[in-house]
Amino acid sequence: MKIVICDDSIEDLIKIEKLLRKYMVSYTNTEIEVEKYSNPSQLYNKICGKELADIYILDMLMDEKSGIDIGSRIRKADSKNVIIYVTSSDDFALDAYRVQAARYLLKPIKEEEFFEALDYALASMEIKNGPLYLVKTKGGFVSIPYSKIEYIENASRVLDIHLTDGENIKSIFIRKSFDTEIEELLNDKSFLQVHKSFVINLKHVKRLTMNNVVMESGKSIPVSKARSAGAKKEYLIFASEQYR
Repeated sequence: MKIVICDDSIEDLIKIEKLLRKYMVSYTNTEIEVEKYSNPSQLYNKICGKELADIYILDMLMDEKSGIDIGSRIRKADSKNVIIYVTSSDDFALDAYRVQAARYLLKPIKEEEFFEALDYALASMEIKNGPLYLVKTKGGFVSIPYSKIEYIENASRVLDIHLTDGENIKSIFIRKSFDTEIEELLNDKSFLQVHKSFVINLKHVKRLTMNNVVMESGKSIPVSKARSAGAKKEYLIFASEQYR
């Protein structure tokens, strides 16, 4: 994910970057690239050249190219990018609305409002890029695309999340039940709980038997007797829908 900050005031540019870096502390395992511009024309030309970011934090009042000029150019290139405006004046709120800005923040920027705007922006990116599973680890919060999850094991009240690329991500000790922790995943028809301690991604199943399920990685996951018939039925329904 790429985030761009553009403000022709170097002082404000530095302040915004500091707030952004502070916000990013909780997302240490999420790859976020930050680009800064004090020259709005330079950014405008990059957008014209189809070099686009995911999230833009733009000053509204700048020389040569205004925040609206840049926002309009972004919308012509790709309507899904998220725009957050920061400005010293509230006279341009209607203009911000016309380019579908996510938020319109007045300077000096309040940390709480800025963080809320970023929360909203990231939620919007989830809709664009597919749902993300948020897990708290010792290193901070990690956002994991559903598509990358092969299966999750509840091991002594720690979520052991196995990814399709072979990586493992472990949560901190969970205080809620495993069923509660995976509830949002089970709302997605790609995920199925086959055991009290295991939930699998049906997209990455290689073979299903009465007693276990073999994942693409070769890992064999136990299927409990109580869930065996239901698991087979759900898997067959899921598989048949993939070939419609």
